[in-house]
Amino acid sequence: MVALGAGEVAGLTPTLAGRIQTRIFLVVVVGIPWTLIIGPPLAAAAGVSAGDMYAIGFTALLWVAVAGIGWDLLYQALQQLRWEKDWPTLFGLVTVVNEGLVVFLLLLAGFGSVPVGAFVALFLTTWLLIWLVANGPMRVVFLRWRYRGGRLG
Repeated sequence: MVALGAGEVAGLTPTLAGRIQTRIFLVVVVGIPWTLIIGPPLAAAAGVSAGDMYAIGFTALLWVAVAGIGWDLLYQALQQLRWEKDWPTLFGLVTVVNEGLVVFLLLLAGFGSVPVGAFVALFLTTWLLIWLVANGPMRVVFLRWRYRGGRLG
């Protein structure tokens, strides 16, 4: 059992503030480096410049962070309808479908055209990497993260 300090949440269910903090943290710490790494190979495969791929990738990350706050509000409201006020970890992975579709549509509205294969590869690998870090190393490196409702500070 972990002793809780002042202001810590006595439970493992993430709070809305914790979800938002974790989302932004992971987009910055995992999403940005991964986009820097995978951007050039995806650009070459899609036949676009690395600069264009980076523009698409970083705009997508921005939308994941910004629109994600809205998603987190919706997810939090839906979870309040469940008895345990949370949902299985797999649900967090499956949200890649709805969030990816919205981000793709937002990118289309902003860029006019987006290489679909490159976007799918970038979005799916980034999402999977973020999901794996959130469900693995985050729990080891930030021991009290789960007990603070997902808040980092």
